[in-house]
Amino acid sequence: MDKNIFEDMPVGRAIVKSAVPTIIGMLVVLIYNIADTWFVGQIGDPLQVAAVSLTMPVFLLFMAAGNLIGIGGTSLISRALGAKRPGYARSVSSFCFHVSLVAGIVMAGLFLGFMPLLLRFIGASEETAAFAREYLLYVSPSAPFVILSTVFGNLVRSEGKAREAMNGMLIGTIVNIILDPVLILLLHMGVAGAAVATLIGNVAGSLYYVLYVLKKSEHLSLAARDFRLGGGILTGVLAIGVPAALNNVLMSASNIVLNNFLAAYGDIQVAAMGVAMKIGMIAVLLQIGLGAGIQPLIGYSFGAENHARFNAILRVSLVYAFSLGTVLTVICWIGSGPAVRGFIDSAEVVSYGVEFVKALLVSGPIIGILFVFMNALQAVGAARESLMLSISRQGFIFLPLLLILNRTLGLTGIVYAQPAADFFSIFLAALLFAGKNRRLWNREETGMKEIRVS
Repeated sequence: MDKNIFEDMPVGRAIVKSAVPTIIGMLVVLIYNIADTWFVGQIGDPLQVAAVSLTMPVFLLFMAAGNLIGIGGTSLISRALGAKRPGYARSVSSFCFHVSLVAGIVMAGLFLGFMPLLLRFIGASEETAAFAREYLLYVSPSAPFVILSTVFGNLVRSEGKAREAMNGMLIGTIVNIILDPVLILLLHMGVAGAAVATLIGNVAGSLYYVLYVLKKSEHLSLAARDFRLGGGILTGVLAIGVPAALNNVLMSASNIVLNNFLAAYGDIQVAAMGVAMKIGMIAVLLQIGLGAGIQPLIGYSFGAENHARFNAILRVSLVYAFSLGTVLTVICWIGSGPAVRGFIDSAEVVSYGVEFVKALLVSGPIIGILFVFMNALQAVGAARESLMLSISRQGFIFLPLLLILNRTLGLTGIVYAQPAADFFSIFLAALLFAGKNRRLWNREETGMKEIRVS
C-alpha cells in the first residue's frame, strides 16, 4: 500500500496521483465503449449501429453488478486500511472475488436463456432485432469477466494502486481495439465481431487483475480461506454497493425507456442518440474518474479520523471537477461535428447526432460536482444518502422529466431530459452532503462500527 499518498503527500498532488490514472482508466473505458460503435459504423449500416446502441443497457447491467460488489468493497477496504485492519481488507477482497464469479455466471445464463424477452424489453425493432440478438449471443457470456474487471478495477485503487487499476482497463481495451477491425471489417463479422472482441478484451483484463492480486497485492486476496460473510462484510458491501449498482440499473432502465421513446421517431434517431451519447460520455466518464479516484483518499482519511485532510481533499476535488468539466465540454462542443461524422457517413444521423451532442453537454461543466459528492458519501459509508442520489438522477428525476418533456416538447424534450435531470441531481447532492457533513464524524451514524470486527 502506498501509505504516503494517504497520509503525507500534499492534498493537490495526492488527488492528481490518485485521480489521473483513474481518469485515464475511464478514458480507456470510453474508448472501449466507443470502439464497437465506431467500427460497426464503418460498415455504413445505421441499423447495425442502432443495434449496438440498443444493447448498451445489457452491458450497463453487468457494470451494475460489478459496481455493487466493487464500490461497496472499496469503501470497506479503504476505511479498514485507514483503521489499520489489513486482515479485514483481505476478507472483503476474497468475498468480492467469489461473489463476482457467481453473479457473472448467473447473469450470463439468464440473458442467454431469455433472449427473445430481452430483445423486446430493450426496444429492438423488426429491422434491428436480428443484429441485436447476434451481438448479445457473444456479449452475454462476457458477464463474469466484465463484473470481475469492474470489481477489481475498484478494489486495486482502494490500496492506493491507481496506476495498476488503470493497467487492467488498458489491457482489455487494447485487445478489443486490435480485434475490432479484424473481426468486424476484415472477417466481415459485423456486430458479432464487435461482440467477440468485447468478450476477449474482458477476459484479458480479468486475467491481469487476478495475476496482480496473486503476485503483487499487499492487502487483497482471492483465497477461499479469507472468505467471510459475517463481520459486517456482506452488509457493508451491500450498504454502499446497492446504491452504486442501482445507479447503473437505473441508467440501463432509463436508456431502455429513452430508446423506446426515440424508436417512435425512427431508427435514425436511435442511431444518432447512440452516437451522441458515446461522444457526450467523454465529458461525463472522465469526471466520474475524478470522483472515483478520490474515493480511497476520502475513505482512508475518514477511517484514520483525519478531519482536516478529509475536508481539504473534498475542497480541492470540487475545484478540479469544475475545471475539468469546463475544458471537456468546450472540446466536445467544438468537435461535435467531426466526431459524429467519424462514426458513420450518414447525413441524417450526423444532423441529428450533432444536435443531440450539444444538448447532452449543457450540464457538462458542473456534472463532476455530482460525482465528487457521490463518491465522498460512498467513501464514508453513507448508505442512505447514496441510495437517495442513485434513485434520483436516473430514476425519480430523469424518468418523470423524460415523460413530461416528451409530451410537451417532443423529440427536443427527450434530448434535454438528461441535462435537466443532472442540474436537479447536483442540487440534491449538495444538500445531502451538507446535511451529512454536520454529522459526519459521529461513528454511530456513518457505519464505521462495521469495520471494527474481531
